[in-house]
Amino acid sequence: MTVSISGTELHSCPATPAELQTVLADTTASHPKVRITGAGTAVEWGAQPLPTDLVLDTRALCGIVRYNPADMTVAVRAGTPLSHLQRELAAQGQRVAFDAPRAEVGATIGGLIATADAGPAQQAYGTLRDLVIGMTIVLADGTVARSGGHVIKNVAGYDLAKLFQGSLGTLGVVAEVVLRLHPLPRASATLRLTRTATDAVALGRRVIAGALEPAALEWCRDQLLVRFEGGRGGVDDRLAAVARLAGEPGDVLRGEEEAAAWQLVHEVALGRPDDTVLRIGTLPGQGGRIIEVVEALAARCAVEADATTSIGVGAHTVRLCMGDPAARARFLTSLRAEAAGLDALVTVRRRDGLPDGTDVWGPPPPTVPLMRAIKQQFDPADRFGAGRLAPWL
Repeated sequence: MTVSISGTELHSCPATPAELQTVLADTTASHPKVRITGAGTAVEWGAQPLPTDLVLDTRALCGIVRYNPADMTVAVRAGTPLSHLQRELAAQGQRVAFDAPRAEVGATIGGLIATADAGPAQQAYGTLRDLVIGMTIVLADGTVARSGGHVIKNVAGYDLAKLFQGSLGTLGVVAEVVLRLHPLPRASATLRLTRTATDAVALGRRVIAGALEPAALEWCRDQLLVRFEGGRGGVDDRLAAVARLAGEPGDVLRGEEEAAAWQLVHEVALGRPDDTVLRIGTLPGQGGRIIEVVEALAARCAVEADATTSIGVGAHTVRLCMGDPAARARFLTSLRAEAAGLDALVTVRRRDGLPDGTDVWGPPPPTVPLMRAIKQQFDPADRFGAGRLAPWL
């Protein structure tokens, strides 16, 4: 375990769960406020953290713990970059069926859970919490808690994967995770169609209703992308079925062309330095309406907005890449006012380009009392993640 001091903060980099337990247990009184860090791919997410006494760096807490390809599960330490794990699994023809854009820039398993990040593949496979079948965490006093195991049907006690999804390091430290795996697809292809957001949502819902089971279904920059995975014959048949629904052949993308089309979606979600990135959650059928609102407000507030919509799940990402801080703040305030009428929630994923003190979470949802009760249960001394979920927590 590596330990260093920077200013008034103690920095610790435990390499095993046992070392993680020790450092938390030994610093309970001397270093009461803890910030958990990993690869640093989401440092601009959430509210600005308050000063802390101890920084726990999880990057040394990495590597596969147990892996038997026949079981289609893997136990891995939480500081492991997902991209590294995917390379190991690919050698056995397997994968974690999860494609959050931040994985491309080194995001760790624990960090992806803590931020509730996801990618277009959530259409078919859900978010990372849906692929977690076991988890080991370490609480503020060094106590270890576990749920699940290596058998997919085994569920006991708290569902830690769901509790820690999106917790931003405010409940405890994820030490190890057991993940359900899927085989690598034998073939993959994407149909690209030019559509407005409203038309794309309408067509996308017909694709879903037609039981065609797309692996991903996304609108971005006036293009509807429909990806299918499986055997080559089955993929081609479903591509043809969507083309018939659309009334046009569209463009069939494979290989590098397909990867490039989806990279555009990832660029919006990741943003660049000085970009503001917002996340909107709505009912799945409201994607067209929310994009119309975004486009109208962007023109009114003099900002440049780029957006993507995961049609089947009602998740929308907006990237503000032009406009001064005051203009971006006006856009955010106006968007939240419009979203309230759609029962939608707007949060800030990347706070670059916004004025200091901007409320990144917005009006508290009805679940805030439950969130506070869970925080009290897991971290009664309020040791972890001070400020990250303010003012909700």
